[in-house]
Amino acid sequence: MNATVLIIDDDSAICRTLQLHFVANGKDVLIANSAEDGLDICKKNDVDIIILDIRMSGKSGLDILPELRDNHPSVRVIMITAFHGMETTIAAMQGGADDYIHKPIDLDDLDLAVTKALTYKNGTGVELDIKSDDDDNLDVMVGSSKKMLEVFKNIGRIASSSATVLITGESGTGKELVARAIHRTSEYSKGPFVAVNCAAIVETLLESDLFGHEKGAFTGAFSKQIGKLALADQGTLFLDEISELSPSMQAKLLRVLQEKEFSPIGSKEVKKVDARIIAATNANLLDEFKNNNFRQDLYYRLQVVTIHLPPLRERTDDIPDLIQHLLGRINKSVNRNVTRVSHDVIEILQDYQWPGNVRELENVITKSVAHCPGDIIIREMLPTLSFEAIVDTFRDREQDTYNDESLLGMEKVHISRVLETTTWHKGKACEILGISRPRLRRLIALHGITQPETQDGM
Repeated sequence: MNATVLIIDDDSAICRTLQLHFVANGKDVLIANSAEDGLDICKKNDVDIIILDIRMSGKSGLDILPELRDNHPSVRVIMITAFHGMETTIAAMQGGADDYIHKPIDLDDLDLAVTKALTYKNGTGVELDIKSDDDDNLDVMVGSSKKMLEVFKNIGRIASSSATVLITGESGTGKELVARAIHRTSEYSKGPFVAVNCAAIVETLLESDLFGHEKGAFTGAFSKQIGKLALADQGTLFLDEISELSPSMQAKLLRVLQEKEFSPIGSKEVKKVDARIIAATNANLLDEFKNNNFRQDLYYRLQVVTIHLPPLRERTDDIPDLIQHLLGRINKSVNRNVTRVSHDVIEILQDYQWPGNVRELENVITKSVAHCPGDIIIREMLPTLSFEAIVDTFRDREQDTYNDESLLGMEKVHISRVLETTTWHKGKACEILGISRPRLRRLIALHGITQPETQDGM
């Protein structure tokens, strides 16, 4: 069945030109030379696409756009205008137009816009049961794959225990969600959940943040501060990126784990604390202490119970459920009502390697929803999956090299190539490698990797 295009423009010459073009491309064409006639034709005919001029004598295209969107929500609207002002462009897109084409019209651009609009109109997808974005839904873990079910089982097994837990997994996999789930199901759930990112604060401030300080304990200590450890008493203290702790901080944390006590900076008083410690890391702590970067006694204290969170590429069957879960929050944040995702989008997302894991998936879905004019995400709305080509290149280039390399050699080659590909942009390199900036700096020093003089790392 041919698509029906309605052209609403008070310029008869443009109407005739576009009519000849669309008819030659196998489409049925209707013409209206005023906004009022366009609305009347829409009521009496099944229209797929409307080419709508913004400025016309009488009512303008912007004037009737809300009525078209309200009364004919399935019809796709492409605005055209000879006026290139920012305000009209923004107004057209805010009013629900699918696209915006400038005059003189480039027919290739118009054909592309029509194709995208028809793809969206005719798209079929997975219907999702979107949950409301309430507080109870924010920390819910999602997944029905075998690996995620194993994670859920492990959380259940340690629910009644007070043992220290070490959560391992790549950046963006949701380690804090696991920690919060453990807290909710444990005997410490009546107390607070307090999170500390060990890599986000410099060592001198981290010690104060964790243990607190007395007034005058150091320059700038104008008042007494209670530390996160004391705040977590009778609750849970979550230490994220535990591998980034300095040797002195590792020793002080070991004392907390062994003796259940600590002293604020500048105080001789020893305070007792009863808080469950849950630590998380994207590093291999066994390798870290073998390389003298992490205390062996602290390592054994932390990993009384270990839960490994699988990367998203190893549980792609969970992606539809994750999208459904994320859309509740995303729809609210960008003021959309997306309830469907096309089948080919699901396939694309399940084929991708996801170096940024669930965090990257949320970013991709957020961008797609922000550009979505209706209720379904189609292929054309997906942003470029930033690192897909890089990951594929690494896989192809390193396959033969790695066969004869030691583990450290493989690590050096991989890090070197990531830095080379990102032109030594350390932020992008960390995102691809799934590590923090301090850890990247240590690995660069460990392997003796040097930066070319012409490249400036960011």
